[in-house]
Order: sequence, then structure tokens, then C-alpha cells
Amino acid sequence: MAVSARPSPMTSEEMVALTRRHTLFEWSAQGAVDPLPVAGAKGSYFWTPDGRKYLDFNSQLMCVNIGHGDARVVRAIQRQAETLAYASPHMATEPRARLGEKLARITPGDIDVFFFTNGGAEANENAIKLARLFTGRHKILARYRSYHGATAGSISLTGDPRRWPSEPGMPGVVHLLDPYHGISRGWDDVQASLAMIDEVIQLEGPDTIAGFILEPVPGTNGVLVPPDGYLQGIRELCTRYGILMIADEVMSGFGRTGKWFAVDHWDVVPDLLSMAKGLTSAYVPLGAVGMRRHIADHFHDRVFAGGLTYNSHPLACAAALATLDVYEQDDLIGRARAMGEILAVRLRHLMDTHRSVGAVRSLGLFGIVELVRNRDTREPLAPFNGTSPEMAALGREFRSRGLYTFVRWNTFFTNPPLSISEAELDEGLSIVDESLTVVDRMLA
Repeated sequence: MAVSARPSPMTSEEMVALTRRHTLFEWSAQGAVDPLPVAGAKGSYFWTPDGRKYLDFNSQLMCVNIGHGDARVVRAIQRQAETLAYASPHMATEPRARLGEKLARITPGDIDVFFFTNGGAEANENAIKLARLFTGRHKILARYRSYHGATAGSISLTGDPRRWPSEPGMPGVVHLLDPYHGISRGWDDVQASLAMIDEVIQLEGPDTIAGFILEPVPGTNGVLVPPDGYLQGIRELCTRYGILMIADEVMSGFGRTGKWFAVDHWDVVPDLLSMAKGLTSAYVPLGAVGMRRHIADHFHDRVFAGGLTYNSHPLACAAALATLDVYEQDDLIGRARAMGEILAVRLRHLMDTHRSVGAVRSLGLFGIVELVRNRDTREPLAPFNGTSPEMAALGREFRSRGLYTFVRWNTFFTNPPLSISEAELDEGLSIVDESLTVVDRMLA
């Protein structure tokens, strides 16, 4: 039998043409997509088939936390594939056993039991299911400035406009206002915000509410670092009314904020904690819901009605174990804190230097810049759920100068791999500085 020759590598043009012809891009009108062709990646960079190099200033989708192409994780995946590529989720495997034990050591408080999923959206789906089965209640509180995934249940939890096309969604979701009301209005007083949540709980009926899901630091809705006392106040309200506090740490977990999990900054232990992204640094898809021991014990004699074909997939569990080892061996959590201090100083310098910068926020290597049309009126440089010529120009400037990051509405993000060097961070922020100068000129 003739052996098929390995196809020659595609050019950038071939890759883009075939991808656009035969696949559907997410969150896009297909005629408007302009994808970057990617042939390889290493460390903080990726490159196109024709060799154009980009600094990955967003860790792709805030997920490649340890950097691209780490040989330790690649070897772990290879070894597991050679040994056991798949086993039914009804079976026990060594990587599954070791990963559960490992996560129990790093997650907050007495969270020490885990249900593994394929990603963050499924983690939140199963968090909802766990909360409802455990409490016997139906309603779920969620915030408007949030994103919890695009599956049927998690998109209903989502507060931002990505929810709208999927409505009517899952019944029982009650959305709340956040303590942050946009750059023109700013932040609420913590006690006023907590009083509003308490009032909603009373109006909905405390005995009808199973859980309150929230991103401790919302990601794509603004890297909204909560004021001290806010998360502690939500924890107290949930405890008072028997509502499960569900922390969606899909984006903020695994060192992104300079702690293993964002809730660790405020010493808050949620009842359920959903995770993905940085769990494997996106080398292999994997998510999980962590739960406190008393919640897991509830299902000792009761059926947990949930399952997935790829639950606890051996390749993914092996990748997660290797990734967690990299975090520890390279002290990436501490590195995120140290580099985050440098990032915060440089972001404040951008605000001092550029008339278009209205606000900057960061925690660890989780950062965002909000742009305004006018510093006095604080009018955003793009409308809510929209863009503008200036923001489009900024995105083009980033791309033409070899910087990849996420540009959304009137914001852009600074979320590089936790392994980024100070020189690479400086390179990225210098490109940002140059690109903002172009925006400033457009506003003159």
C-alpha cells in the first residue's frame, strides 16, 4: 500500500481561504471576518506561515497562561497518549486521581471535590445543576456585566449583549446591577450595592434562590476589580439565605490575578468554583467545577444527574497536572504579581500621557484600558455594544505593529502570558503607547 505523502505546509492565503470556506467563526458575520493565520507559537509569541511574528498580549483568549509551546506539558500529553488516550468517565485513571488531589491542595478553603468538563461553559452549566439539586431551589442570580459561556444555560446566565440573540433562555435567571456602571458613572458605594442585592433577594424570595454566580473579577466586561468588602458582603448574604455562592474563575483563575484564584485576594471561599482556560493553559480542553465537601457529601446517597463523554479525559488531566507543575516550578503566580506591579505603573503612565485614556484597571497580569472621546464628559470612545472609527483604527495599529490583543467596545486588554519577560512586556506596552498616539491625533 502506498503511503500518503505529508501535505506541504499551507501559505497564509490558502489557510485563510479554506478556513473561511469550510468553517464558521464565532460571534461574527462571516463576510466580515479577517482571521490571522497562525502556523506556530513559542513563549509569548506566535507567527504566521509567512513568518510574521506577533506578541501575544492577550494569552489568546486569556488562557495560555504558561506561554506557548512549553515542552514539559507537550511531553506529558505525548506520554499519556502513548499509555492511555481515553477511558470512560465511569472508570478511574491515574491522571484523574492525581489531578483531583492536586486541585484540592490549591483551591480555596474546603473545596476538594471536582466534576470535570470540557471547558468553562460546561463547568458553569454543571455548577447550576449542582446548586439546584443541592438546594432544591430554582432561581440563579447573575450580574449584567458578566460572561459565563455560550451553551444554552450559561448564555442565559451571561449578562452582556451576547445573551440577547439566545433569548428567551433558561428560566429562573435573575440579573442584577453591578457596583460598576460604566466609565461615565463609575463605582457604587459597596454598602449601597450590597443593599440593592439584598433587596432583590427579598423581592425574589430567598427560599427560591439556589445560587449566585459571579466572576470575582469580570473579564471581557471590563476587568472590574471589586472594592474591598464587596465579595465578602456577597459571601455573607449567600450564607445568610442558604444561597450557594458560585465563583466563575474560568478567566481569573490559575495565577492571572497574582493568586491561584481571584477570590484568594479577599479570603473568600465560594461554595462552587468553576474553572478552565489556565487549568491546562489551553493546551488541551478541560474545565471543572470544584465544590465544598458538604455539597459533595449530599450526593453520597443521591444521584448526581449529569455526565459528559469526555469527563475526566486522561489526556486533558495529564496536561493539567503538567501545567500545574509548571506554575509551581517557575513560580508563575509570584511572577504574575511582580510583573503585574510593573504593568500597573505602565498603565497609569499611559493614562497620564494620552488624552484618549479615561481609565486603567489591573490585578496581576489581568489588565484593561478604557478609552474616552472627552476626558471632561467621560464619553466612551465607542458606544455600549458597538465600535467606532477610532477603535477600529486602534485595532489596525496593533495588528500592523505586531501586537495581538483583544479590542472590545471602548476597551482593549493587557493579559499576556504569566511567563512574559520584562523586556517583552515593555515591547508590548511601547506598541500600545505608539498606537494610542494615533488615536489621540484622531481626537484632536
